[in-house]
Amino acid sequence: MSYYSKAKFFTSAPDIKHLKDDSGIEVAFAGRSNAGKSSALNTLTRQKNLARTSKTPGRTQLINVFELEADKRLVDLPGYGYAKVPLAMKQKWQRSLGEYLQQRKSLKGLVVLMDIRHPYKDIDQDLIHWAVDAGIPVLALLTKADKLKSGKRKAQLLMAREAALAFCGDVTVQTFSALNKHGLPEFEAVLNQWFGLIKDEEVSAD
Repeated sequence: MSYYSKAKFFTSAPDIKHLKDDSGIEVAFAGRSNAGKSSALNTLTRQKNLARTSKTPGRTQLINVFELEADKRLVDLPGYGYAKVPLAMKQKWQRSLGEYLQQRKSLKGLVVLMDIRHPYKDIDQDLIHWAVDAGIPVLALLTKADKLKSGKRKAQLLMAREAALAFCGDVTVQTFSALNKHGLPEFEAVLNQWFGLIKDEEVSAD
């Protein structure tokens, strides 16, 4: 049984300022609304409906917190970049997101989910820069890896890893598929490090 299968819903918040508990260890998940974030969380936790998937990307605008233990949490941040919301609201959310990444003491890692076919959109890069500036390690998870054949998938991974060097921070890049669980062990290994479940583990993925 996976450690992450014990995840259970803890609380929802309308914005970052309403997240009260800033102790323990928190790992946040962020990504464009069509990057497969909910599917990745459900696959990680072996639960079909922990994170609600929607046919309308960007519909969920709440921060959802899932508890693993009393001092360990997964944080599902609202999807961005696709939802039909006013520009002012998007700008407000981006400012709040920057504040969260730079001021949240319990945040020990950020998973940025990007469709492997369309990585590093502007807001993705902003997220990674914010995290690097705050000293937060990043896992750039290239989702929907099943959409590409092996050769193309490896080429995209190599390109993404080379591009990550420009961030000059602790940025790991891996491929992942919620559909066939490709990359799940490597995904878990990174989270295990952040949650302090293992001392040191070599992480690699094709």
